Amino acid sequence: MWLIQREPPLWADLFRGCKQEAFHLETKDSYGVPEESERFRRFMAGQPPPPDAYKNSWLDLMRESTARGVSVSRVRVVTVPHTDYRRWLLSVTDSNVAAGEDIRYVPRHLAAEMSSDDWWLMDNERVFYNLVDGTGAPSGLALTTDPSIVAYCQGARERLWRSAIPYTEYVESEHVQQ
Repeated sequence: MWLIQREPPLWADLFRGCKQEAFHLETKDSYGVPEESERFRRFMAGQPPPPDAYKNSWLDLMRESTARGVSVSRVRVVTVPHTDYRRWLLSVTDSNVAAGEDIRYVPRHLAAEMSSDDWWLMDNERVFYNLVDGTGAPSGLALTTDPSIVAYCQGARERLWRSAIPYTEYVESEHVQQ
């Protein structure tokens, strides 16, 4: 069964319903998230981030979720050399890690065959696929509890996690220096 939600996702509701674990697979080299556009623009212009750049609802939600004992992790499958968007994201990921997320990287050429879909696996029972429009902007979620899709996502997580490089090691690796 699938449930399609075209409205922007209410991440707070999804995470507050999560009891143990939330895992995110990111596969795109850039995203069109409206809330990030000013910070990204400033990065590209060589300007410092706005004063409130690290005070945002996502970081608050991650702190709240991990304080409740929810493990939040993600693997970012990235093209090397990195796109401008990925370079910017690398420059701000330390704030996500400080908020409690375990973020790891797999260079795309080492990831083997995989789907290009982004998704969240929550509590090993629900999969939320991130829907995006033609510009890469979020356009909703598709939710399923189908056991075969959940099992596929669990397998992809396990396979990629084994080769994923933790953020603090990745930023010092040869993959970032290219």
